Amino acid sequence: MNTLLVVLALVAALVVLGGLWLVATANRLDRLHVRTDAGWAALDAALARRAVVARTIAGGVSGASLDGALVERLRVAAERAEAAPRAERELAENELTRLLAEVDRSALPPVLAAELTDAEHRVVIARRVHNDAVRDTLELRGRRHVRYFKLAGTAGRPEYFEIAEPELTPGSPP
Repeated sequence: MNTLLVVLALVAALVVLGGLWLVATANRLDRLHVRTDAGWAALDAALARRAVVARTIAGGVSGASLDGALVERLRVAAERAEAAPRAERELAENELTRLLAEVDRSALPPVLAAELTDAEHRVVIARRVHNDAVRDTLELRGRRHVRYFKLAGTAGRPEYFEIAEPELTPGSPP
């Protein structure tokens, strides 16, 4: 009888510890999903800021001698990038990055050139933060016990955001 009670107590302790471990894993996964959402919000804001700077450049900056065709394509690309749904956003942002690389920074007013450089740096950092959060979330979601016990719940599977990074000036922080 004593042996049976000891075995039952051990089994109960293992079940409780296993349950606590699953709850802790589910909480960690939830925090990772929140981190991924926050990373996307920061990336979206950085991309929007870069598009605003691009529209400012295209809006006829005084003292800037830019090609008229480039200015018009830049304006259209910035508007397209801002209005693009999430599924098409990478393509639109890549086009904007390509066009911004063609802009002669020396032809821009120094304040606007600095603003563009800062906006591009923020996009690079925000994209890396977002993709790091996605990587960590997907890694935990891929574990066997997370899949078996459906610890991700109804949360959508996060997606990487892959765009071409702009050429940053040498010596500037990424």
